[in-house]
Amino acid sequence: MTSQAGKPFLYVIVCAAGTAAGVTRLIGAAQARGWEVGVLATPVAMGGFFDTAAVEEMTGRPVRSAWRSPADPRPFPPPDAVVVAPATFNTVNKWAAGLADTLAVGTLCEAAGLGVPIAVLPCVADALAAHPAYRESLLRLRGMGVRFGEPYAGPPGEDGEADGGRPGFAWESALDLLERP
Repeated sequence: MTSQAGKPFLYVIVCAAGTAAGVTRLIGAAQARGWEVGVLATPVAMGGFFDTAAVEEMTGRPVRSAWRSPADPRPFPPPDAVVVAPATFNTVNKWAAGLADTLAVGTLCEAAGLGVPIAVLPCVADALAAHPAYRESLLRLRGMGVRFGEPYAGPPGEDGEADGGRPGFAWESALDLLERP
């Protein structure tokens, strides 16, 4: 454990998908299970895909999206685990290829290299999920020990929940993935 409070520290990485609006459900569930949480987001996700002020209030920490300068203090301790939710086609493919061009993807590349447990909840349209590059990326990341939840491609409704009677995004399943050996 790395947190000063004796709680394990969880990085939640949020990508730009409509379901991201519900990320506070994941944060609340993680806190209820004893995690301290810090949130990183892709630059596009910062453009209104989720309520950053609500997340900052829940975690007591800034949402990070940009690299810090070497002189700036680290706002988060090293992670004990990482959750990527929702994980988009773009992020999964860049991560698998080692293209660390954003803080979020760079953090994923580093965490995987350090052996930090990583759980991913994909949110990818069926047409994109059928792309050969995506399928190869999933195979590569699974081979690195990354744990994947069931894919979700449903259209988001209010607060990131599904419309039309489809099940909602399974936020807590990411935490379950981290608990398995």
